[in-house]
This record gives sequence, structure tokens and C-alpha cells, in this order.
Amino acid sequence: MSSIRPWRDIDRRKSRQIMVGKVPVGGDAPITVQTMTNTLTSDAKATIDQIRRCEEAGADIIRVSCPDTDSTAAFGEIVKAAEVPLVADIHFHYKRALEAADAGAACLRINPGNIGSSERVAEVVRAAKANGCAIRIGVNAGSLERDLLEKYGEPCPEALVESALDHIKLLQDHDFHEFKVAVKASDVFLAVAAYMGLAEAVDCPLHLGITEAGGLIGGTVKSSIGMGNLLWAGIGDTLRVSLSAEPEEEVRVGFEMLKALGLRTRGVRVVSCPSCARQGFDVIRTVMALEERLQHIKTPLSLSVLGCVVNGPGEARETDIGITGGGGGKHMVYLSGVTDHHVQSDDMLDHIVELVEAKAAEIESDMSDAGDSDGSDAGKAVEAAE
Repeated sequence: MSSIRPWRDIDRRKSRQIMVGKVPVGGDAPITVQTMTNTLTSDAKATIDQIRRCEEAGADIIRVSCPDTDSTAAFGEIVKAAEVPLVADIHFHYKRALEAADAGAACLRINPGNIGSSERVAEVVRAAKANGCAIRIGVNAGSLERDLLEKYGEPCPEALVESALDHIKLLQDHDFHEFKVAVKASDVFLAVAAYMGLAEAVDCPLHLGITEAGGLIGGTVKSSIGMGNLLWAGIGDTLRVSLSAEPEEEVRVGFEMLKALGLRTRGVRVVSCPSCARQGFDVIRTVMALEERLQHIKTPLSLSVLGCVVNGPGEARETDIGITGGGGGKHMVYLSGVTDHHVQSDDMLDHIVELVEAKAAEIESDMSDAGDSDGSDAGKAVEAAE
């Protein structure tokens, strides 16, 4: 079979690139995964602890709400502790934006039209420029401007796009161009249509999201349908999966979405069957345990967990490590697509974890050797792989 698979190609929209702290967004940079803390920002310790969990899950950028002076007072300490760039979430009060910028925010999430006069917008832009901040314009169907609702009668794609263009103009009038834009809605059809319209109208990076998507399962499905359509169409430079769940879960879902489309390859990609009466071991419990125990693996590799020999061998041959269920509690292990050895049920879980960890170490070593040979480092090699 040919290794060229044009039906897998995603032609990404050409956007200009901005920097959010040290992280490039747009252009040919990898699509970044974001989340948002839900602790009281004034409680710096709790917020830092949550940020650390999100970083371990792989978050590239994290948003932190700054609704009051207590929050912006704590924000500087939080910024110093964070290993990834932080976005200060600002609504209405422009002074919180000034304080957050001075405290080290890498990006300010604002709607320029909602913070008052042109002079206030100018003050925020001056603070952003002085501190090297980007700005994220956040348009939301639930908070559209009154004049647009009167003009269109209800939230619609045209209204969201017009709102975004109005906010963009306010920044461009002040010669500010380091911005990205989101046009979110909880309605999947509305959000997708708005993003598609905006993608044709501007060249700035787009931040994807289906807002207020719901709980872990429902919100994951809804977000995957909406953002999956956009990503498949090449639209989107950064994303947040908005779930009523812990923020680190948003990060994991975001990466799973990108992995499914071949846009990022961080961590273990699990191929597993839904199981049936033919299964030689408890596939469901095994996969649940493996997903939990392999969260620390950042190296991209694939693992197949198949309950029987019907489709198992074919799937296992396509992954780095695979296991297929057999009779009598004896199961076949595949390494690099080739049958290698058997393992008993009682030893299977620990054995798979050991194999994955060993394979990850091998891949990282190969990347490090390749990096040494061309003057780069392992970190750059992993980034290139993603």
C-alpha cells in the first residue's frame, strides 16, 4: 500500500503568527491547547496548584480570570510560578487589564468595545505594547452588543463576525496587531458558521471553542463535532474545550481531538475495541487502567488493546505496541507490528505499562541522538514531531 494518503491531508488556513509569551500561535506553529483555571485567583496557592496539574496534562497556555484587584494583586505571584504563558481574563473594567499586563500577563482576553471610551482602549493597548502582551478578542453569542441584536434580531453568524470585526478595528486603529479572535457559541451550528465566515474575512489567528459545551461526556462530544469540523477544514490555531469538568480534563480532550486528526501527537494514542463475548480479557477495565497509568507519557506512540483475534492482529500490526486476547488467560504481544511473545492475564497490565515506558525512552533517545547530530536538542525533536 502506498504511504501517500491524500485523504488524510488537512490544508490549514494561512494565518499570520503572533506570540503569546514564548508560545507561537498561528502561521505554521502547532495548534495549541488551552484551558482556564476555576479557583479563586486571589488564592494564589490553589491557583498555582491547579495550573501545575494543567501543565502536567500538557496545556500550552492557561487563562486566569482577573475580576477584581485582589485577583490582579495575586496574579504576579501566579505568573512567576507558572511554566506556561498565562492569559488574564478581563471583563468590562479596563484597569484590571492594565494591572494584569504590568503583573506579567502574556495575553489579555478582552472585548475592546466593552471597556469604555477610545482613550481607555488606547490605555490598554499602550500597556499591552509596553509589556509585550498579545490580546485575545472574545466574542460570545450570549453577550452580543445590543445594536447587533437589534440589527439581526437574534445571535447569528453574521452578527458574531460583525462584532469581531468591530473589535478588531478598535485595536487596529491604535496600530495594534498582536491579537487572536474567538467567536464562540454554545450552538454548534452557529459557532461553526461564524468561524468559517470570520476565517474568510481576516488573517489573524483564530481561537476555537464551543462555549458552555456541558459536562465531560456531553461537552466532549459537542466540542468534537464543532471544533472537529473546523479543524478538518483547516481552521483554528489554538483551542479550548469548555467543559464542566476539571481543567486538566479539558487539556486531555483537546489533545485527543488533535491526535484523532493527526494535528498533534503528544502522548499515547490508544486503539481499542469496544469488547464482546469473544474477549480474552476485560478490555474496558484494562483500557481505563492504562489511560490512567500512562498519562505521564508525553512521547508520541501508539498502543492497541484488542480483546480477541478477529480484528486484533490487523490492528496490532499498525501500532508500536499491541496486545490481543487469547484463550486460557494467555495473550499475544506485538512489538512494532510483529508478534513477539505471550503474557498471562495477571501480569498483563504491569507488562504493558513497562513496554510503553521502555518504548517512550527508546524514542526519546533516538530523538536526542538525531538532535545531537544536527545541532538541535531532544526538545526540538519532540516539537518537530508534533
